[in-house]
Amino acid sequence: MKPFKEYHAPVRAAGMKVQKDVYVEMRDGQKLCIDIYLPDTEGPFPVLLSFGQHNKDLLDCEYTNSMPAQPAWSHFWFGNIESGDTKFIVSRGYVHILAQARGAGKSGDGSPFEAQWDHYDLIEWIAAQDWCDGNVGMCGLSNFGMNQVLAACEQPPHLKAIFPQDPGAYYGFFHELHLGGVFNTLFYHLDHMSVDHMQRTAPVDLPEPMETLWKKAMENPDYKMYKNIYNLLLQKGQSNPLGLFFPFLLYPYDDPSQWEGMVKAKEQIKIPIYTGSGQYAIDYHFHWQGCQNLYEQMHDKVPMKLLLEGPAHQERPFHNHDMMEEMMKWYDYWLRGIDTGIMEEPPVKYWVTGENKWRYATNWPIPETHWTPFYFDTWERLRERPYDEFAYDGTEEPDSFVQMPPTLTNEISKLRYMTEPLAEDVTIAGPISATIYASLDSEDTNWFVTLKDLGPDCSDRTGRKGEWEIPELPEKYLTKGMLKASMRELDEERSTPYRPWHKLTKEAQKMVVPGEINEYNIEVMSVCHTFKAGHRICVEISCLDLPDGACCVADTEYIPYHICRNATVLHKIYRDAKHPSKILLPIIPNEESGTDK
Repeated sequence: MKPFKEYHAPVRAAGMKVQKDVYVEMRDGQKLCIDIYLPDTEGPFPVLLSFGQHNKDLLDCEYTNSMPAQPAWSHFWFGNIESGDTKFIVSRGYVHILAQARGAGKSGDGSPFEAQWDHYDLIEWIAAQDWCDGNVGMCGLSNFGMNQVLAACEQPPHLKAIFPQDPGAYYGFFHELHLGGVFNTLFYHLDHMSVDHMQRTAPVDLPEPMETLWKKAMENPDYKMYKNIYNLLLQKGQSNPLGLFFPFLLYPYDDPSQWEGMVKAKEQIKIPIYTGSGQYAIDYHFHWQGCQNLYEQMHDKVPMKLLLEGPAHQERPFHNHDMMEEMMKWYDYWLRGIDTGIMEEPPVKYWVTGENKWRYATNWPIPETHWTPFYFDTWERLRERPYDEFAYDGTEEPDSFVQMPPTLTNEISKLRYMTEPLAEDVTIAGPISATIYASLDSEDTNWFVTLKDLGPDCSDRTGRKGEWEIPELPEKYLTKGMLKASMRELDEERSTPYRPWHKLTKEAQKMVVPGEINEYNIEVMSVCHTFKAGHRICVEISCLDLPDGACCVADTEYIPYHICRNATVLHKIYRDAKHPSKILLPIIPNEESGTDK
């Protein structure tokens, strides 16, 4: 184990000075409203900027200090209080600025996505103030993380480093949010949780071609099944202020030209980046996917680190002390020039559930990964041995399940495949893919592939009465992948065996011929987990997920459901030498060649 250098940022100021509702004019005359929190001691100071669409008055230091931090399992966890612990930041000798993006709260009119110079103008205004020493960084999760990446694309001279956690949207919202083309309802729920500033007016005619697309969407039987979603269509998007849900209802496809432009912009970034997310984001995809995509594309271009956390969401208000210490270790190095030791550590730090400890790696995916296929077998079995085409191995008779629409049942039909209890610990960390050979009696479906840990299990499955079936076992949900069957076409140049890349365009969509066997390559979101000896690796195949509450609402804003089919569909899965249905797992050594701590 490498003895990493211990570093704790010293307290540099006991008091705080506050300037509320300061208006800063942008180059087009619009003004952004900001709050400034300064150390009550002699400056100048480095500055950390939290810039976002969320209501800055909800992030106010006095307000957030009035309550204990709420863990993810609290009913009073509220996602958008995520700008950081102002008291901690200021006490460590930094100015903390909360900035409200245009088009939200007290700031001027317009869209922050259209006026992307706002980050540049505000950062350069900050650097010109007498309390700033010319070194600016940024902080905050999610919306605040995404804005950090946008700011770095604009290359303001005084922005020296960023710390974007939960950033998302490296390849655009569609490809990362609507994984495999399966429609995610996250941004519908965020709007109704009052996460962003909202306004509503009477519906108006949409410009062409949106009006034509809207009329077509109004006839979609899957949309009609979800009355809440259909009502949003009826309002023509008036209750969707940031436009991150309604437009995708009209045009549920990827736009490669859009994300190619976004990728090109991000490749202009010249400053150090410390990004990350947690396994909590597997449920809504784009934070987990986004930080990995950002790291994959940028780690060899700028100094960069990746932090992958566990399944528990960061608390709100965002006060996590360990994360704040890590951020100070980063910024004291890049903004103050202190040798904190952070750049001596391996670039990737990841939390492994099951063994519940941090590990480190030199890259992501981890270079020591052994990509191991596990094949679907009869009688719910999952095996490492491939099918032998020269033996009586497998069967032409497929496994099958029928799913009725959620207007007729609350039961989710599924198939499952399990290993025998493991003889030793098995650790996986990294991207996962599943390959399914299947036929349908319909023109489309949604494939969901779920990976679980079952056990411990000391049972034997024999012919003795009472031992025919595997008993009910404790289970841990690990991760999920999905694919809309009609969006199965791969981009062969971008795909790897462990990470299929689907085109997800309107032109690539190909409806399923009923009865035809097709190959479906499904991206399953990466996860870091140790299956302990005596546990089983379990894969479940289904096509439906459901809202948790009445009126199609979700009990938790960050665990959204997906729009599924309003039809009864028969699914048949084939597994033999000609149809090797399997899951490909990223197994890494239990005894690391790198370091852990």
